[in-house]
Amino acid sequence: YTYNRIMINVSQGTLRNLRNDMFAKMETLPIKYFDTHAHGDIMSIYTNDIDTLRQMISQSFPQLLSSVITIVSVLVSMLILNVPLTFVTLLMVAIMLTASRKLAGLSGKYFLEQQKNLGKVNGYIEEMISGQKVVKVFNHEDQAIADFRKLNDELRESAYQAHKFANILMPVTVQLGNISYIICAIVGAILALNGHFALTIGTLVAFLTLNKSFNQPIGQISQQINAVAMAQAGAGRIFDLLDQESEDDQGVVTLCRVETVDGKMVETDKRTGHWAWKHPRSDGHVELVEMKGDIRLEGVNFGYFDDRMVLHNVDVYANPGEKIAFVGATGAGKTTITNLINRFYDIQKGSITYDGIDIKLIKKDDLRRSLGVVLQDTHLFTGTVMDNIRYGRLDATDEECIEAAKLANADLFVKHLPDGYQTMLTGDGANLSQGQRQLLAIARAAVANPPALILDEATSSIDSRTEKLVQDGMDKLMHGRTTLVIAHRLSTVKNADQILVLNKGRIEEQGTHEELMAMGGLYHELYTMSIKQPEGEK
Repeated sequence: YTYNRIMINVSQGTLRNLRNDMFAKMETLPIKYFDTHAHGDIMSIYTNDIDTLRQMISQSFPQLLSSVITIVSVLVSMLILNVPLTFVTLLMVAIMLTASRKLAGLSGKYFLEQQKNLGKVNGYIEEMISGQKVVKVFNHEDQAIADFRKLNDELRESAYQAHKFANILMPVTVQLGNISYIICAIVGAILALNGHFALTIGTLVAFLTLNKSFNQPIGQISQQINAVAMAQAGAGRIFDLLDQESEDDQGVVTLCRVETVDGKMVETDKRTGHWAWKHPRSDGHVELVEMKGDIRLEGVNFGYFDDRMVLHNVDVYANPGEKIAFVGATGAGKTTITNLINRFYDIQKGSITYDGIDIKLIKKDDLRRSLGVVLQDTHLFTGTVMDNIRYGRLDATDEECIEAAKLANADLFVKHLPDGYQTMLTGDGANLSQGQRQLLAIARAAVANPPALILDEATSSIDSRTEKLVQDGMDKLMHGRTTLVIAHRLSTVKNADQILVLNKGRIEEQGTHEELMAMGGLYHELYTMSIKQPEGEK
């Protein structure tokens, strides 16, 4: 009972700590890591790779410890009985260890391959579950099955090779142990019959019993090679995640609330609606720079890969309180610009400043806290509707969340849900329409009450009638805030202070709606095409 309790505490406690460390590390990784690694593969590290360690800690380690204790105690007894026969036994043990090392090396390579292939299979399953509607719509079931079978066959082949070499190991060591027994019996009989080393038949019989006891734990150790090799492969993937370079943040400037006292800004804990940057200076004093929302990109070049630039010499000037709109074809670089302002990625050339401060000097948490973001891809979390709205600001009251929902015109449909604001959402809000999910995302940004806003196709999944209802709320939300808007529906950005037209990573045109229409260029062409489309195709 005591042994089992100890092993449960050791194994489960170790895995708990590892999972905690892995998740804490994952939250520090840059967005680039998740863009370049399949989500199912990452999930496989938390499940399958961790489980290989559980098996090793709970089963293999105790067996190895017991075997080592047995080997040491039996070895001492053998040395006391007869030294020459002990050396014969150790010589055979050396041969057994050499064979074990070679076979374990062959199987270890395939165990690592097996864990990688298992991650690929899990990644593919996760991808197919997420995209099952698309699979059905395009009758892609047969191809999906064929692709899965290919991955599954690769997993089976690597597992087969790994276990093939690992399972050969035990019979090899057992037979080498039998050979050791036979050799000791022959050599011992010769020595006993000739009276060498004071060896008697009785002593020989006792020694051969110890020989069996000595070789048996070695065979038991070989049985654990599978688990140890799998754990080694799993641990390699776990530590690969833990060794990933965390998101670099050398910022020193932070965001704080301020109020005016005797005509001077001072930091406060009150919800004043006014913000400032705390900027430490080289002489030791801290300067408060008013948070106005002056965002500037100057000469920015950026590429997700150094040899392929996505943005070329981009200049953007967003004055405080202005609404800046980005329009252009898909892939022109609109969303990339907002990713750079959030510092999801760092630029290769140029500068991005926020109220005159280089954003590299601003702590990422504070930079992102100052920007309310509504993404094109809406993600809701398991919990109530109220919880999902409150995600924008965890200390928001129920009343503030409801007010934010009314601002986004989400209140009406929420009240018609079975339990209203306490309705449970699961599966990324699968029981809501895409438009309803987007309304909740807008409400989430509204409750955060940020100094600046980024709206990335925030109304892309809302029908035209709902869009008109939402637009009024959005205008209230944007009032007095610097707002960067990405839109395909050009009718939603007509009232923007500046419209930037991007084409292949370059700003082709810039101006107000009227100015761009008068130019008769790319914007005129895009706008003319959009209003000629039937309403249902917009």
